[in-house]
Amino acid sequence: MSMTDPVGDMLTRIRNGQRVGKSNVASPASKLRTGVLDVLQREGYIRGYSINEIRKGVSEINIELKYFEGEGVIKQIDRVSTPGRRVYSKIKDLPKVYNGLGIAVLSTPKGVLSDQEAREQNVGGEILCKVF
Repeated sequence: MSMTDPVGDMLTRIRNGQRVGKSNVASPASKLRTGVLDVLQREGYIRGYSINEIRKGVSEINIELKYFEGEGVIKQIDRVSTPGRRVYSKIKDLPKVYNGLGIAVLSTPKGVLSDQEAREQNVGGEILCKVF
């Protein structure tokens, strides 16, 4: 069965895993998903991730969730751009998530970046998700 929103599926797995207190969650692998996870790891929202090959041509991402004093570091993670409604932003119109306390993850011509990195590189793009 095909999946219509793979990034949204991964974000839901992370959200549900943190709510029940799991240390790891698994998701099918893709370049876009690993790009989003790179940003989350650089910004300190997850501990890390590893890619495991199940069989030839099929890989899975094992995501290590991060907790602080028993609570998940990610309070809120929402998908912005969906397959049915793409949301793009110019550099001057980039949103500030919770007045700069959170991040927006963007898909840009220079790769998957956080909103702060996109401002530094002066590039806009598709807003994939917001994390707080």
